[in-house]
Amino acid sequence: MKDLKQRTIRGGIAKVSAQATTFLLRVGSLMVLARLLDPKDFGLVGMVTAAIGMLNLFRDFGLSTAAVQRSAVTDEQISTLFWINMLVGVMLALVSVAIAPLLAAFYHQPSLVWVTSILAAGFVFNAAGVQHSTLLQREMRFTTLSLIDIVSQVVSTAVGIGMALKGYGYWALVAMALLAPLTGTICLWLSTSWIPGKPRGRVGIRSMLSFGGMVTLDGLVMYVAYNLEKVLLGRYWGAAAIGIYGRAYQLSNIPTDNLNSSVGGVAFSALSRLQDEPHRFKRFFLKSYSLVLALTLPITIVCALFAGDAVTVLLGPKWKEAVPIFRLLAPTILCFAMINPFSWLLFSLGLVTRSLKIALVIAPLVISGYLIGLPYGPKGVALGYSVAMTLWILPNIAWCIRGTEISFRDVMLTLVRPLMAGVMATVLPLAMLLSYGRLLSPLARLSLGVTVFGAIYVLILLYVMGQKEFYMDIVRGLKARPSVEAKGLVAV
Repeated sequence: MKDLKQRTIRGGIAKVSAQATTFLLRVGSLMVLARLLDPKDFGLVGMVTAAIGMLNLFRDFGLSTAAVQRSAVTDEQISTLFWINMLVGVMLALVSVAIAPLLAAFYHQPSLVWVTSILAAGFVFNAAGVQHSTLLQREMRFTTLSLIDIVSQVVSTAVGIGMALKGYGYWALVAMALLAPLTGTICLWLSTSWIPGKPRGRVGIRSMLSFGGMVTLDGLVMYVAYNLEKVLLGRYWGAAAIGIYGRAYQLSNIPTDNLNSSVGGVAFSALSRLQDEPHRFKRFFLKSYSLVLALTLPITIVCALFAGDAVTVLLGPKWKEAVPIFRLLAPTILCFAMINPFSWLLFSLGLVTRSLKIALVIAPLVISGYLIGLPYGPKGVALGYSVAMTLWILPNIAWCIRGTEISFRDVMLTLVRPLMAGVMATVLPLAMLLSYGRLLSPLARLSLGVTVFGAIYVLILLYVMGQKEFYMDIVRGLKARPSVEAKGLVAV
């Protein structure tokens, strides 16, 4: 695997660039839709997605992760996994249609019957593209995957905004949720030119099914932990409350979601190839972890410092109630950036049982946090959520790395540089904000603050914290030309 480093860097750059584009698209669509639609429209769709989103975890039954983690898979195995995915997708769609009346009764919203039934088709669309996406990941064709992400986002966003302008209300959000997986799956089929064969028995997928089942169960527990508060807010505080909380949550979640999607997919594929080389594995993981932290920390600080301006600029003045919620949720951006990368480590090493045990501890902790805050509404839930996540960071790290080549000291040394750079870079923007911030408009204040903070942060990180060579190495890896041997990197 001589070119693994270059292929990983190129794939990472492609994914980060694509995620930056989709980030702008998501933020842009949010800005437009927040002004065209009411909080209740977002709340109605949010009620459904929070509930049936749990079923979405079963859409591939963890088989894509299992297939990427394996050192080699056959065409017969991939074909059999494809048909298993399709069967699961159809079953999930039918379950969604069956529970639609129950959701409508639970939330006291009759319109949710049709919303749930139509969104059910998304399970089939997703299932049809899972193994095609897996093939591209195994071949480390992340540029192709990135372009597909962008195309699906552009199509769904354009249709959603067009429908909102025509006055279709929450149906615009429904259309966006369906068109993204449909467009993505079509592009995946066209990009791979792979047509699945007939399903076959005894092709050696039992261990993959076991691995995938554990991954799915782990994801299910984590989904409940991170989404039950939306169900409870919708039930006890209504559609408007969950609409406001949901937009604040989305703003805080977009950075980590995009970074985890871009860096995470590339890192997991590369770490899976390095699982039998402990020293290279350790070095690669720590560098990837450092990169995620360096990108996430400034976002966290900006969200905390300029929460009011960010909400006003991105969502509009009618969403001012989301400001304190957004600020209270800001710490979770950093929390997720600090703990999510360890899922790459555990899954690539095949430690899915440990990951599940960790999830079974996180879930009651987080749920207890926002249950305590639930009587106080969205703000209480946001505060409870952030406190619970913050308390869990260090125990989570220690548990994940136990028995691996990576020590707790390694992780702390990786953390300290971006953390110190972020704290030091906060001083001047904060002073500016307190001195004459009120004299500027929200857009000017946000733009100036982000620019000043970003420039100072980069300078401190590169020169004071000595990270210049690390990022120069990434640039050199990007310029390097892959060798011919790299074409045979992954056997399928």
